[in-house]
Amino acid sequence: TMDKFRMIFQFLQSNQESFMNGICGIMALASAQMYSAFDFNCPCLPGYNAAYSAGILLAPPLVLFLLGLVMNNNVSMLAEEWKRPLGRRAKDPAVLRYMFCSMAQRALIAPVVWVAVTLLDGKCFLCAFCTAVPVTALGNGSLAPGLPAPELARLLARVPCPEIYDGDWLLAREVAVRYLRCISQALGWSFVLLTTLLAFVVRSVRPCFTQVAFLKSKYWSHYIDIERKLFDETCTEHAKAFAKVCIQQFFEAMNHDLELGHTHGTLATAPASAAAPTPPDGAEEEREKLRGITDQGTMNRLLTSWHKCKPPLQLGREEPLLMGNGWAGGGPRPPRKEVATYFSKV
Repeated sequence: TMDKFRMIFQFLQSNQESFMNGICGIMALASAQMYSAFDFNCPCLPGYNAAYSAGILLAPPLVLFLLGLVMNNNVSMLAEEWKRPLGRRAKDPAVLRYMFCSMAQRALIAPVVWVAVTLLDGKCFLCAFCTAVPVTALGNGSLAPGLPAPELARLLARVPCPEIYDGDWLLAREVAVRYLRCISQALGWSFVLLTTLLAFVVRSVRPCFTQVAFLKSKYWSHYIDIERKLFDETCTEHAKAFAKVCIQQFFEAMNHDLELGHTHGTLATAPASAAAPTPPDGAEEEREKLRGITDQGTMNRLLTSWHKCKPPLQLGREEPLLMGNGWAGGGPRPPRKEVATYFSKV
């Protein structure tokens, strides 16, 4: 079972873009299902209908958009690349814009679906604009001028609530509902058409006019993502090797002390002249994975240097020296001094 989960996880990692597209599609379906299960209750009060409808139309899309960004793994990568120190590697604003636009396009799918479903359903629009129905054109226009404006607004605000609406003598409720829902559905289909055309232009037409810039931004965006994953994998491999060697040394030291007749309480006070335990057969292989980083302080300096001053994007040059908290030197390393020692036989 664990092997199957591991294979699925590796497949999702290798197909992250398809995975994120699937997540966005699921969120879009979930948003439509959420709206269908949502109990819409218009307050049917002048001044409150518009506020309630605006909240229903705008608040859930904002939550879904933020949720789409949070579920995208590239958000932390974008923030890290944006806030990292300049160091020896310049930051390209075009790459940052490409990364943000790629995430925003996926995160906007669910909010767009929510707004489209809300407009096509018509309840929210009916609640918001019921007081703006033209009574003179749709109802008894001769009676409308004789009503005070507050009384007319109070009467029309009850149109979404059939159980309390008592203005059929002025305007038939079914007429007002059909009128407002017709406008809402027209706006909904117009919104769907405009968003579809905009998505088509962004995804298909724009790269044709800025192909070179698009390819550069796409390449370096993928590079940043792959570099981060490889660095995390290398750190994980180093941490495993570090822990394994540390544990092996502990057990070997314990075994050595037991052989000498020491107890666990005297382990820390063992004499310095004691012989070091023989490393196991696989210790050399694990030490090679440590890449010369064998203590906590050096590892902390390496991680600090990676954050503050990443190596330049130029291959074929000597790696810069790691000194202190940063990378020192921009060119090749200085030549090493070779010292020869001669021994004479007596």
